[in-house]
Amino acid sequence: ADVKGRPCEDFCVLQHSNRRDSIMVLFLFCRICVITLAEAHPLLQSGKTIKSINYQISANCSRLQNKVSGKSKRGAQFLTELAPLCRISSSDGEEYTIYSCIRGRLIEVNENILSNPTLLQQKPSTEGYIAVVLPKFEESKSITQGLLTQKEYEEVLLKRRNSSS
Repeated sequence: ADVKGRPCEDFCVLQHSNRRDSIMVLFLFCRICVITLAEAHPLLQSGKTIKSINYQISANCSRLQNKVSGKSKRGAQFLTELAPLCRISSSDGEEYTIYSCIRGRLIEVNENILSNPTLLQQKPSTEGYIAVVLPKFEESKSITQGLLTQKEYEEVLLKRRNSSS
């Protein structure tokens, strides 16, 4: 909620635990995180139209150049919590920087939203995701503890509504 102190610029981190069992009863937990816009983000409010999405972060860094290979995800760009993933411009002139929110390796960006930006607004938690990030295994638990649950986020939204009334 309120990433970098910007009111209502909320992001959502959907986390999935992959659990694979082997014959020797070894468990591998791989927490893949999908970065999306949270329901209160201004781009998801009525009347906003997305003009453009740009994964070019700086002159030397494009998230589209992220090339990942192999089981160990070689070549993946490493992200910190406040690493920009993309910039989204709306037709009203506003620009929003979307941040990773978690530390980890950038596995992929959603190139489909470049040609169909309405996916961000119509299906933000499925086809309209922004990126997939794989945190380090040993950091997975601390990352999870640092995020709001759905219930906690709903409480944040309720407090916002009450304070604006």
